[in-house]
Amino acid sequence: MSRHAQQLRDHDINPCVAETDASRRCMDDNNYNKDMCTAYFLKYKSCRKFWHDIMMQRKRNGVKPEMPSAEERKKMLETMGKPY
Repeated sequence: MSRHAQQLRDHDINPCVAETDASRRCMDDNNYNKDMCTAYFLKYKSCRKFWHDIMMQRKRNGVKPEMPSAEERKKMLETMGKPY
């Protein structure tokens, strides 16, 4: 597996691994008919937007690292509920 592919699978770097996997699984199960997987794509897009907004807010506030760790994100989601 390439280094880039490993980073995409790293839960500390990519907060939307589960949504990515669900989208791919849907595409596999539906013979790559994108129309059948629209809900999965929207959920992935919402996930990416949500965490991007969090990252940008942390960057503005000077918080490092800009992307919360997987453990920190899990705690955040538990307190606010899954917004996507």
